[in-house]
Amino acid sequence: MVIRPRIRGFICTTTHPAGCEADVYRQINYVESKGKSDGGPKKVLVIGASGGYGLASRINAVFGYGAESMGVFLERPSQEGKPASPGWYRTAAFSRRAQEKGFYCGNVNGDAFSAEVKNNVCDLIAKDMGQVDLVVYSLAAPSRKMPDGSIVRSSLKPIGSNYEGLTIDLNTKELREISLGPATEAEIRDTVKVMGGEDWEIWIDVLLKRNLLAPGCITTNYTYLGSEITWPIYGQGTIGRAKQDLERASISISQKLQEIGGAAFLAVMKGLVTQAASAIPGMSVYLSLLFKIMKEQGLHEGCVEQVHRLFNEELYSGSVINLDQLGRIRMDDKELRESVQEYISENWSRFDAETMNEIADFEGYRRDFMQIYGFDMEGINYDEEVSIESEIQFD
Repeated sequence: MVIRPRIRGFICTTTHPAGCEADVYRQINYVESKGKSDGGPKKVLVIGASGGYGLASRINAVFGYGAESMGVFLERPSQEGKPASPGWYRTAAFSRRAQEKGFYCGNVNGDAFSAEVKNNVCDLIAKDMGQVDLVVYSLAAPSRKMPDGSIVRSSLKPIGSNYEGLTIDLNTKELREISLGPATEAEIRDTVKVMGGEDWEIWIDVLLKRNLLAPGCITTNYTYLGSEITWPIYGQGTIGRAKQDLERASISISQKLQEIGGAAFLAVMKGLVTQAASAIPGMSVYLSLLFKIMKEQGLHEGCVEQVHRLFNEELYSGSVINLDQLGRIRMDDKELRESVQEYISENWSRFDAETMNEIADFEGYRRDFMQIYGFDMEGINYDEEVSIESEIQFD
């Protein structure tokens, strides 16, 4: 079938299999172009492995260090003539290439919050890998099913006051004012439950109990802080509370891993386009300005480039890992350079329909959004028929 993008609000309701595959191969080619490195991870568990930083971590570990990998994700296969979710096609493409190169590639499709999936993953690690020396937790879930069957949902809201900002319609390029009311205490609490560090801790506890973490094992999680412009909705909002809980969890996990000589690290990454970010007031404007100046200064990085730098310059550099005062690895250093933030501040109030093409990179922002779903990829003929069927090998 011929698949066209259909955007409704802040999501694309269709997915292009060949485009998703091409995006994965682009990332793999980037890592392979940097050459194989020694001294890195050899057996890796990635929780949230089907996109974004999770997939980029898996690609870097496997194709940069020759690691065996186990990936956990929750994705939907094609059904009733409808394409699969983007993460399904990406995992299928990654798995095919990894297996072609002779790398062990285990996959588990299910709710990573559940005890059942945790036990299933542990059984597979024990059977096929023995132990793992890197655990990447990169779960991006809007909700969490608790052990009692109740479901808690996260909210991207400010705390204590309203937040107003512009957003850009991806179809029409029109600017729209959006206002978000303050979160309730329940919404704050639920957001921490979903996006905080509790489940990361539970995973490590289970893996430790089963003796599945190798001596010196490290674990990493990813976070975003942004700049003063984004603080009201990020750092000082519900998501900021969840990120604070990640910092708590990182310290707690590091203490637990001391018994095997391991450690936990929280890596602060730069701003990137995600489905969630496109709906947050101000973020499409901020990221469009950010992309413009970072590309002009040769500083722009996507997921795979940032993770490659994280692995090679910090986690597996063989040198002391650079941490900030709160013990975090700051991969957002390029975003927060004075020249970058000055440009954004100077042009923030100038941003409107007439100036956006001059002072911002909205087309780059839009392209990144479309590529999440496999569209706007170079080398893909979107007028051609494409099969929506794609298989993932499960153990």
